[in-house]
Amino acid sequence: MNFFRYHWFDIALVFVVILSVTLFLTQPTGMSLLLWLSLGSLFLHQVEEWRYPGYFPGMVNIAMFHSDAPDRYPLNANSGMLVNVVLGWGGYLLAALLWRHALWLAIATILVSVGNILAHTIIFNIKGKTFYNPGLITCWLFFAPIVYIFFDLVISQNLATRSDWFIGIALGITLNYFGIYKMIIWLADKKTPYIFPRRFLLRDGN
Repeated sequence: MNFFRYHWFDIALVFVVILSVTLFLTQPTGMSLLLWLSLGSLFLHQVEEWRYPGYFPGMVNIAMFHSDAPDRYPLNANSGMLVNVVLGWGGYLLAALLWRHALWLAIATILVSVGNILAHTIIFNIKGKTFYNPGLITCWLFFAPIVYIFFDLVISQNLATRSDWFIGIALGITLNYFGIYKMIIWLADKKTPYIFPRRFLLRDGN
């Protein structure tokens, strides 16, 4: 379990390869293809945040929370894994599998992508006084076009009901705030054994 806690994002890269091969062989189209690509984009986004350049945890703890212990507080290796794997992988995977019966779930996960775009482009850069933070490139290279195409498909093909919109938007807001931001705070523990190695911290060593 401890290996997974510190290498789930490396496994995500393996999943990108598997997913790419599967999509090539099965050749889904339309919304199905888009939501599987959305899952793949999440994997790549996590690789940028946590592997290369990979200092997202330290940046968040310092820029967002002004932590005096950025290697463990408030975000730690365990809470990072839970948020990204359970909520991230789980939500995006279910959206790709169940969108025909629960389009509201797809809307919610796409709004999580929107939240990532806004956070990485505006919030993190303002808070950290930077022009780049880990995750920014994949936000605009993958999330942004997928978000645009998703809403274009949903609106032009009238795929969503009023309840899909209502539930999807409400769940998307909930996931962005409570599933990500508040989850980090709720799972915060300065005495946690799940400390980030130095490579996860900002390059200046803070």
